[in-house]
Amino acid sequence: MTNPTAFQLSNPEGLYDPAGNAYSHVAEVRASSRLLYIAGQGGEGSDGQLSPVFAEQARQALANLELALASKGASLAQVFKLTLLIVEHSEERLRQWVSEADRAWGPHMKPTCTLIPVPRLALDGMLVEIEAIAAMG
Repeated sequence: MTNPTAFQLSNPEGLYDPAGNAYSHVAEVRASSRLLYIAGQGGEGSDGQLSPVFAEQARQALANLELALASKGASLAQVFKLTLLIVEHSEERLRQWVSEADRAWGPHMKPTCTLIPVPRLALDGMLVEIEAIAAMG
């Protein structure tokens, strides 16, 4: 699911293996790539409703990200950078996120990612927000 013509993900020797936490350390992007910047996608459905369950919101936020990418002819395979905002972050929520990321990206290397615990997000009940940058060859 990687896109070797637009970017390459790597985990340099000497750094711990981040695969268990669903991210990579480094993304190298070719200068000739077309970049897409996707605004933070939350876990709301098309009707604006939010599940009270974190894992369900994470799954929906990834589905929303996929829709935004598809609108420009891209997919999760072109995403090389994520910023992940989690309300009331915990190790349990991290494990749930990893499970959803594994479902979305499968066995492939995951994008680079910065996880930021936050006290709240834009909407009442919103538990996760995913911002992404994708590169298309």
